[in-house]
Amino acid sequence: MTDIASRSVAGVEAAARAEEKAFGFWLYLMSDAMIFALLFMTYVVMNSGTAGGPSGADLFSLPRAFAETMLLLASSMTFGFANLAGQEKRGGAVLAWLLITLGLGLGFVALEIQEFTGMIAAGAGPDRSGFLSAFFTLVGTHGLHVSFGMVCILVMIGQVALKGLTISVRSRLYRLGLFWHFLDIVWIGIFSIVYLPGVL
Repeated sequence: MTDIASRSVAGVEAAARAEEKAFGFWLYLMSDAMIFALLFMTYVVMNSGTAGGPSGADLFSLPRAFAETMLLLASSMTFGFANLAGQEKRGGAVLAWLLITLGLGLGFVALEIQEFTGMIAAGAGPDRSGFLSAFFTLVGTHGLHVSFGMVCILVMIGQVALKGLTISVRSRLYRLGLFWHFLDIVWIGIFSIVYLPGVL
């Protein structure tokens, strides 16, 4: 009876710690949102500062930006499935959905690297103008976040495989999901503010 009671108390304490960490993570996301808000504002201000160089209409490929958007939206959906599987304690399904999410994220980053290298090769690097500096900073910061998120997904795959879906692992999966969905929202902002007006 004592063992059952102690396990119950430990479970309640673990759930309380998970809630505290989730609250702290929301605070982190708010600070990250402020950073991106500043980068968006900088881009909007510098959008016309091409210094006689190429503009978005000259450089941006809407089909590629759309493909990136679809990859990231799909990855957000698959991560949602991973979280649902985690709540149902289906470890195999969690691993499968995380691997799919990782593959979609890799596709997104590959397209972004292809875009950046192509622009730099064409002489449109971040040092060419204020517009390009703001563009590379905003989109590159988002790309670094996605890359970091993929490293975290790899770590999460290892934790699920080795530890199982404990309360703490499910809490980490939930927080990582918040981060990944946040990046999806930021990208929708980038697509709407940077790419669409740049080519239309």
